[in-house]
Amino acid sequence: MTIKFKAIDFQAAHEAIQWTEANGKGRAVLLDRLILVLEQGEIDRLAAAGMPVAYLCDHEMPDGTHRIVTVPVND
Repeated sequence: MTIKFKAIDFQAAHEAIQWTEANGKGRAVLLDRLILVLEQGEIDRLAAAGMPVAYLCDHEMPDGTHRIVTVPVND
């Protein structure tokens, strides 16, 4: 099955997250080892098709450090 979608590709998760915060558009996601920024409609469409999509989130730990965590979209 081939699914076409519009996305912006990034090399690092923190870059994708920063891009979404700076531009106020899209969500940073992990899709089959690809780090992408997608619009919510595209994420919903891919998840509905059964693609394993996970949001990338910057999580502040109790000690003040930050970690990037994934949250499955269609789990």
